[in-house]
Amino acid sequence: MTHELILAWLRETDERRLEELWRQADTVRREHVGDEVHLRGLIEISNHCVRQCGYCGLRAGRRDLQRYRMTASKILACARRAVEFGYGTVVLQAGEDYRLTGPWVADVVRHIKAETPLAVTLSLGERADEELALWRVGGADRYLLRFETSNAELYRRIHPPRRPTDDTAGQDPPWHTRVKILRRLRELGYEIGSGVMIGIPGQTFDDLARDIELFRELDLDMIGVGPYIAHSETPLGRDPPASGGADQVPNTEAMTYKVVALARLVCPGANIPSTTALATLNLAAGRELGLSRGANVVMPNLTPVEYRALYEIYPAKACIRETADDCHRCLRGRILSIGRTVGSGRGDSRRRSAAGVK
Repeated sequence: MTHELILAWLRETDERRLEELWRQADTVRREHVGDEVHLRGLIEISNHCVRQCGYCGLRAGRRDLQRYRMTASKILACARRAVEFGYGTVVLQAGEDYRLTGPWVADVVRHIKAETPLAVTLSLGERADEELALWRVGGADRYLLRFETSNAELYRRIHPPRRPTDDTAGQDPPWHTRVKILRRLRELGYEIGSGVMIGIPGQTFDDLARDIELFRELDLDMIGVGPYIAHSETPLGRDPPASGGADQVPNTEAMTYKVVALARLVCPGANIPSTTALATLNLAAGRELGLSRGANVVMPNLTPVEYRALYEIYPAKACIRETADDCHRCLRGRILSIGRTVGSGRGDSRRRSAAGVK
């Protein structure tokens, strides 16, 4: 996949031509990761965040949001439900919350690993090297950290620095910091996952093509993509910036499917979820269409219902009122309805498994 070919597919609007892209992505998915759809149980353990991202509903500047942190015992109870449901992985996700200390997270991971056969994925933002190393020693298997866009200037527009010194001359810009962390995570032995937002105001088709090429350069084990949706109670939600004009990438369902399909073609063995964001855009069939266009993972939500509505990164998020049982039954039924099978086991990256990495 050359840059020019990726760009051409991103610009393609002919539905008959796009059917060929969907067919290619589905064929590559079947050849490289099979027909199993792996279920990753999502536990949104905290909605505290120190960052001031201009679009995110969890940003530190929101004073109207009720904050929570789950206790270790509640997280372990959710992990036990994952085992009951037959999931192979739990994903512990939070805002960038430093009250989730290195030792505390390591202890939670150790308990999950001691009491269950689950793989543990962490998605806790940019963290110190010593914390990432501690969590890996404690048993964490995977880490998700989206770089969001490969355009450093675009990244800065929507992600203010965490501290005044973050963008001073001579230091790495925050976007490059995330790429460095991903490479360090690989060195520590994690499976690594990343991804981007689609349709950020000012994002061009060339930017998005370079994002997809960076997936390949980083040799990602997991790729998560979704449309840019600014929460209404954020600066960018209240005062949207001007778009990039004719070359602006739209934040549409159709464009998200294109990126899922192209991600599959450039990283054939990666685990790629059909996300909640797709279900938010198309509750009736968004996840199914994502699975038929390159994806092989879904993420049923295990977060207790009393917390789900408080983890509102973007508005009108799908399924926030469902219980874990509801979510499990629904997603299992949707997978079977399209002729796919529900995955068993941890669902490790096949490339990583072949290399003997645990």
